[in-house]
Parts: sequence; C-alpha cells; structure tokens
Amino acid sequence: MVDRRTGALWALFGAIAVVSSVLVLRRPPAERLSDLHIYYGAAQTVQSGQPLYGYVADNGGPFTYPPFAVLLMRPLTVFPEGAVQVAWLALVCAAVAAIGYAVARPAGGLVAAAACVVLLSAPAQSNLRFGQVSVFIVLLALVDAVGLTPARWRGVLVGVAAAVKLTPLLFVVYFLLAGRYRDAGRAALAFAGCAALAAAVLPADSWTYWTGTVTQTSRIGNLASLGNQSVHGMLMRVGVDAGTLPLLWAALVAVICGTALWRARQLWREEHPVRAAVLVGCASVAASPVSWTHHQVWTVLAAMLLVATNGVAQRVAGLALLAAMTVSLGALLRDVSTYPGVQFALENARTFGAVAVCLAGFGGVAAVAAHGRRRAGLRVASVAAAVVAGFVVLPCRPAPTRRSRRTRSPTPATRATSSPARTCGRAPRRSSSASPGSRPRCGSTAWSAPP
Repeated sequence: MVDRRTGALWALFGAIAVVSSVLVLRRPPAERLSDLHIYYGAAQTVQSGQPLYGYVADNGGPFTYPPFAVLLMRPLTVFPEGAVQVAWLALVCAAVAAIGYAVARPAGGLVAAAACVVLLSAPAQSNLRFGQVSVFIVLLALVDAVGLTPARWRGVLVGVAAAVKLTPLLFVVYFLLAGRYRDAGRAALAFAGCAALAAAVLPADSWTYWTGTVTQTSRIGNLASLGNQSVHGMLMRVGVDAGTLPLLWAALVAVICGTALWRARQLWREEHPVRAAVLVGCASVAASPVSWTHHQVWTVLAAMLLVATNGVAQRVAGLALLAAMTVSLGALLRDVSTYPGVQFALENARTFGAVAVCLAGFGGVAAVAAHGRRRAGLRVASVAAAVVAGFVVLPCRPAPTRRSRRTRSPTPATRATSSPARTCGRAPRRSSSASPGSRPRCGSTAWSAPP
C-alpha cells in the first residue's frame, strides 16, 4: 500500500511537471523562458568577445549575475535555444525532486509529497516560467548545509552557488557561527576560486562587475515592484524616506538575520540540520535587497516544515504560509479586502511570512531571549554586524540609465500601468491585462502582485 501511494505521488509529480512545462512552451516565443533567453544571449556575447555587462537582450533584460555564472552558461550555446529550453525545464523539475529528497528523506512517500508541493508553489512555477537558476542555487546550498555532501567537500557547493548568485554567502556566516569552520573555509575558498577563474577568463568583465555592477541593484529590476518580496522592497512600497531607508533596513536586517542565524546554530547542535538550513535560507530571502518570486523556494520549505511539526498553532501557521506561497493573496482577495491596511498585508504576505519564520517560526525569538548571558548578546550583535556589512552596500547607487528605447517589451507577465511607488494607503487600480509575478526592469513603471 505504501509503495502504491508513493508511486501515485511520483506519477502526480510527473503529471504536474509535464503540464507545467507544456504550458510554458506554449507561451509566445517573446514571453517564453525570458531569463534563460538572457543567459543564452549573454553567453553568445561573451563567445563573440563583446562586453558582458553591456549586453541587453531583445526583451530588454541585462545580465545581472557575477562573471562566473556566464562561464557555466557558455556550453549551452552549442545547442539550439529551443533544445536548451526543453532541457532546462526538465532540469528544473529534477532539481525540485532533489530538493524534496533533501528535505524529507528517507521516507519515499514524504519525498514525493514534498516534491509535489514545491512544484505547485509559485516560486517553482516562476522558475519554470522564466527559466531561472534560483532553484539550482537553493538545491546546492541545501544539500551542502544539511550535510548530504561528503565531509571532505562540504561547503564547496555553497561557495559555487554564491559565485553564481551572492545571497548564499549568508551560509558562510552560519557555518562559522555553528562551529563548522572547515565548511566555512571550503565555501570561502570555492567562492574565491570561482571568482578567480572568471577573472582569468574574463578579466575586463570581472573588473566591471566587482568594481561597480555588483552594487547596481536597480539593474535587476524595479525594486518597488510587488514581485520583490524582501524587507527592502516592502519598505520602498511603504514610502520610507530615501534618507531613512538604509538605516531602517539595516536595523531590521540585523534583527532578522541575527536571530535566525543564532537559532540555526542551535538547531544544528540539536541535530535538526534541515530546519537550520531552511532558516538561513529564509533569512537570505528576507534580508536581500531583491527577492523575486523565484528566489522564495526557501519560504515554501519552511511552510512544509511547520506543517510537519507537532502543535496546532505551528501547523495552522504553516498552512497559511503555504497558501500565501501558492497563490497571490493580494490579487485573490482584492475585491473583499477593501481596507487599505488589510490589502497591504495581503500583498506583502510573503515578506511577512519569511520574517515570521526567521523570528518565531522555528522558535528564534524565544531561543535568543532565553540565553541571557552577555556573551550570547555579543555574538548576536557580531553576527548582525557581519550581515549588515555584507548587505548594506548593495543598494547604494542605481545603475546609469543608458537605454531609453531598449526596455523590455511588455508581455502578459510583465504588463501593468500603475506607478511602482506604493504606500499603505489606497492601492492603485491594476490594468486588466496585468498578471501576477512580473518583474519590471530598471526604468519600468509597471508593478504587479506576486503569483
């Protein structure tokens, strides 16, 4: 009976994967796997000897990752883009299945169920729709942090993941705090090695990125868009003054990450490595200046872990968070949530959910408060300072506006008409063609709710 149920769940996973992939491939060519199209074009640009960070795809998107990422993309150019799209969709679904195994192992039925839940969530669907790398970043960091890699190589995958997208560097701080010094060292060396390799192959592009482009977060898109469900994005939508925003954001990041990392340290020592890793991942989602929907796989995993715990309150909280990570509550309930404060809370439910997990979802606040010794407070403060030092420089300055006509063409996934400046007051009307989950590029005035 157990084997039948497990088989049925994997069959369901396969059906979800096939249907989701077919729906993506049936989209118009200009709207299909738009981020993968940017990766593919950037790799071709490097092959032809052109500047990587001067590249802009025909859909208006620039390449925003470190130079090492494009080295991994270069082999894709050997194949036609259509074949790469099909293979990419298959790899994303395989990565989701592997994440299910890392979270729910060794129970076969639970692994299959976890994989189904993750694949149905908005972050996984966003990875499929845009052709994103985020699901692979989550997989690398998760496998390494929970200890599935051989001991002598543990930490290397985190370093490689951070060389592609910088947010996994928070796991290095976690390794240090948890006493996993060798893992932290290997992660740092792997990150530095990947960056050095990219500098040797692409010296000019590496110099451009590390001396300027790395701080230009506005290249990534309109940070005030509802698709950016980070604390920084929410503060921008609230309308916090530009002079106050960096200090307020830094203070919130210090509290959120300091608490989450300290609790993750305790969970690791209590032999709960999956919870510890997911907690650190949620902290990276909340604290990063930019957290698009496809970055938020960590929050889905946290919701599933809450549902699997004992206690009615935790399970109800997990189900509520899982609902928020599957549908857009702001879009779904906008006709009944007429009070502006309620609508704002619904539209930013994923931000609040990630923050709640960091502070209380796995007992973070209680754990830190119970440790009353002065030494504990100093450690939390030092961790917070390290995190702030890593994050606070990122949103310092906008990218120069070089393009007036080369903006991303509007699509059903990105088209909207309202201003990105959001406040807690009355929400602007959405265009009838607006779709959740858009990520307007720099200079765009579009916004939408997360899917």
